[in-house]
Amino acid sequence: MGAVSTAPLPESRLATAPALERPDLLAPPVAAALRADPALAAQVLVAEIDPGLADTADFCAAYDVRPEESANCVVVAGRRGDRTTLAACVVLATTRADVNGAVRRRLDARRASFAPMDDAVGRSGMEHGGITPVGLPAGWPVLVDGAVAAAGPVVVGSGLRRSKLVLDGRLVAALPGAEVLDGLGRPAGA
Repeated sequence: MGAVSTAPLPESRLATAPALERPDLLAPPVAAALRADPALAAQVLVAEIDPGLADTADFCAAYDVRPEESANCVVVAGRRGDRTTLAACVVLATTRADVNGAVRRRLDARRASFAPMDDAVGRSGMEHGGITPVGLPAGWPVLVDGAVAAAGPVVVGSGLRRSKLVLDGRLVAALPGAEVLDGLGRPAGA
């Protein structure tokens, strides 16, 4: 195993390693996606964290990661008639996904909401609180807020609660199925 390096987040207390050097810190679909794309894998780091601190606010405080350096990935379900479309939304931790506006319109859905936890976990193969845009099922739209794509290095889930990935927001925007959607992230409380 290679030496642990300092995260590319200047103020953080995350100790990172190349992601594929620590497959024990990756959900199986995440590890498979990284193995299938060596160019991507070479640019993704992983950091072990306390799983009790996986939720964004607790994580940011404990590891000195600014919320604007942390991205959340949520699974949403858009419905129109008998058709349900699952998609992932990736927004900075300073914002919330505009599910009833931008997401609903993009999915051409009559109604959109956060997917039930059992669906999100079961269909993604990832743990609740650790879902990441890396390694999602083929065919899922991955809606990425423009602020994530422009953020530089960001921290996202690893598919597990006990670790996080660090990668450039431009890489998130280039993942399979990804589409940058400006205005996807709305200020929290708006």
